[in-house]
Amino acid sequence: MHDIEPFFRWIDDYNAARDERSPFYGNTYSEFYYGNKIYNYLIHPQWEDIGSETLYLKVLWVDYQARFAIIELLGEWNDCVEDDCQTLKRNLIDKMVDQGIVHYLLIGENILTFHSGEDDYYREWLEDITDEAGWVVLINLRDHVIQDFREAGIHQLFFIGKDYNTLNWRLYRPADLFQMLDERIRGTLKALPA
Repeated sequence: MHDIEPFFRWIDDYNAARDERSPFYGNTYSEFYYGNKIYNYLIHPQWEDIGSETLYLKVLWVDYQARFAIIELLGEWNDCVEDDCQTLKRNLIDKMVDQGIVHYLLIGENILTFHSGEDDYYREWLEDITDEAGWVVLINLRDHVIQDFREAGIHQLFFIGKDYNTLNWRLYRPADLFQMLDERIRGTLKALPA
């Protein structure tokens, strides 16, 4: 796992450590010292520690005007033991919502497994953004992780599944990726029965 790095193509245009509105403002990173780990596996030092022993992330992009964030995830999403959704919600999402962010693009190809717990924090997250026509989409989850989300009923709260699971998001600029997903999601919402 130590060689899985966060996506860096956009780092010159946005860096959470240089964003005064980011919870990660002022963070410094080593290229050589590997201190964080998931279980017994060291992870690349560029991943952000949000207070979970199993889930790390990197805020790849935030656009305060368009009100969206792109966040890449790594590890095990464990609500059963670690309350990872609560940790994510309290230590990052609440702060982003306070800054007006209502659209969340979560890159999930490095989520290795998911263990469900209560869905209270997922519902709270949606309540925080629904009045602003916000949404959360999980992109490129592994098939077994999608199945676990479905079994937990969380797939009903977020945009997840085949429409978002074969997306080569690295080819897009952040604004173009957001626009494409926003149009797709708004089209899905219009198609749903009232």
